[in-house]
Amino acid sequence: MAKGPNVERADRKDAHDHGGGRGAGLSGQRAELIFAIASGVTYAAGLAAKYLLSAPEWAAIVLFVATYLFGGFFTVRTAIATMRRGRFEVDFLMLVAAVGAAMVGKWAEGSVLLFLFSLGHALEEYAMGRAQRSIEALAELAPSTALVRGSNGEVVESEVDQLAVGDVVVVLPNSRLAADGIVVDGRSAVDESSVTGESIPVEKSPIGDPTAALAGSAPVPEIHRVFAGTTNGSGAMDVLVTSRAKDSTLARVITMVREADTQKSPTQRFIDRFQLFFVPAVLAGVLGVLAFGMFALSEPFADSFYRAMVVLVAASPCALAIATPSAVLAGVARAAQAGVLAKGGGPLETLGRVRSMAFDKTGTLTWGQPRVTDIVPAAEDLREELITTLFAVESYSDHPLATAITRDLAVLVPAGAERTATSVNSVTGRGVTALVDGSPAEVGNHTMFTELEADGVPTAVIRIADGLHQRGRSTMIVRRGGVYLGVVGVMDTPRAEAAPVIARLRALGIDDIVLISGDNQRVADAVAADMGLDAAHGGLLPEDKVTMIGKLGGRDGTAMVGDGVNDAPAMVNSSVGIAMGAGGSAVALETADVALMVDDIGRLPFAVGLSRHTARIIRQNLAFSLLIVAALVPATLIGLPIGPAVFIHEGSTLLVVANALRLLRFRRGAEHEGIDHEPRPLAA
Repeated sequence: MAKGPNVERADRKDAHDHGGGRGAGLSGQRAELIFAIASGVTYAAGLAAKYLLSAPEWAAIVLFVATYLFGGFFTVRTAIATMRRGRFEVDFLMLVAAVGAAMVGKWAEGSVLLFLFSLGHALEEYAMGRAQRSIEALAELAPSTALVRGSNGEVVESEVDQLAVGDVVVVLPNSRLAADGIVVDGRSAVDESSVTGESIPVEKSPIGDPTAALAGSAPVPEIHRVFAGTTNGSGAMDVLVTSRAKDSTLARVITMVREADTQKSPTQRFIDRFQLFFVPAVLAGVLGVLAFGMFALSEPFADSFYRAMVVLVAASPCALAIATPSAVLAGVARAAQAGVLAKGGGPLETLGRVRSMAFDKTGTLTWGQPRVTDIVPAAEDLREELITTLFAVESYSDHPLATAITRDLAVLVPAGAERTATSVNSVTGRGVTALVDGSPAEVGNHTMFTELEADGVPTAVIRIADGLHQRGRSTMIVRRGGVYLGVVGVMDTPRAEAAPVIARLRALGIDDIVLISGDNQRVADAVAADMGLDAAHGGLLPEDKVTMIGKLGGRDGTAMVGDGVNDAPAMVNSSVGIAMGAGGSAVALETADVALMVDDIGRLPFAVGLSRHTARIIRQNLAFSLLIVAALVPATLIGLPIGPAVFIHEGSTLLVVANALRLLRFRRGAEHEGIDHEPRPLAA
């Protein structure tokens, strides 16, 4: 019945989809189910004619022949397709058994074989279609038309495929977005669950400089960015289109999930190789059973041949062949529903086997944005002057940390206590000097004040700065009018949810969790200690990260989690590369094996948990499939008829598929308990 997923899909496409598409003519799941039911009707009629109505023998045979035609139609087409590819699959074995039964006059037995086989395959296709439809449904999310605002302000309806980068699309309340873009007018909350898996609507507001955002000069914050196929809330918005329909995030996700269905997992590759030897071995074994019955037991040819055909049915590896691809397809579909893109069975299955995990720091375990974490005055009565002086100086500074300082200190400056900085001068590699309300002020590192102060920096200030350094902070000493006001610490702060995620990963069986970062070792140590990581390795170039991945195990059970761009070499050399926040990065989607479509590290335990569960389902399916074969073959050798053998054979395959479909109900929940997604507050 079933076989390796890729050949199966290609064969079924040849047999089903030519000339009419799914459901048209003699194509599709519906037609196969109709033919299976028709074969059941003619089989039942044949039994009635033979045993109940005392009809002529030819009448029953005609009905059984009709069963052969209905039940064998799609099986023959698929078998021909596989033989053209140089393979002999389960369909071929079933046809051999049915033809063999007819050759020895066992028309009823051959009919029940083809009836149950075709019915089982139709039901299996329907069940597998549930997982496939959950993926295909994504393609129906984006509308086919959009309202485009022209340069004269007039709004016209246009096909989505005709949208160009730079067009402005009007998004009405409670409608689906037609394109990826940037909000340029209006405010609303957008349900992005279809793309990112985020269940809570995300607030959106206009961006300040659309031209710069469209040019890609800087990353666009999530609050301004929208995706095709998501659902607008109660507010109307104007959205500047940033990609054509075929290049939208939703389109890329759909394409990659479809392609993922063709990527075999390690287990499936093994099963495919196994079948190359197993099917010929089954045929050889059947010939052996035939020869043994005829020559060793001196049975009539018809009896020995019939027994050999029953053994052929029992040994056919239908459930074994479908055990892995059914679970992989369901797992990939479930991951996509939750905003996790697994690029095929390989990454999905491999992630479930990972025992060590390496994290990049910036943008992965941390927010990727510096924040003021510590304000330590030299004396408590100097706190307000420390804040107002630093805010005044940094308001006119082009220092990389100035934006973070002014942003975080703005709310701490008392009303009416604002100061004015003039004559602001940057001292490269040291800090900034200025006049604040006419008094000289300096903001900089320890080196700057050592060079300025002949008597050295006061011991108390050095002690404060050293303490912050030990905790991974970048420090700025502040002085005004010759008085040291205190020290301010700045750091790319860890995500509040990172530590609970690490704990959850350990609970899932990830034993070795390390940090590998290009940042200095002191900062890496501070972040690792804060999150309870096993080790931290700082000051690493991209090639150094590759070396570190190799030490952790490389492609043997190690995952690398990063941004999918700077960490690409390490990702490629790990067992599984996992990209964060891939919803806004085409590079991340292309680079990673697994992509978290939203910038939420809390999805990682879900991805690992789903992979573990998928691996368990695969093991259960394989064990059950082998057990059925091991039990059926001896049973048929001692006389089990073909009818019960086929029923058990087909029933086991359906049970395997049903077990795999349980993955579609895999729930997120426990992996998010206690995980806070908000940035941690400013430290006093």
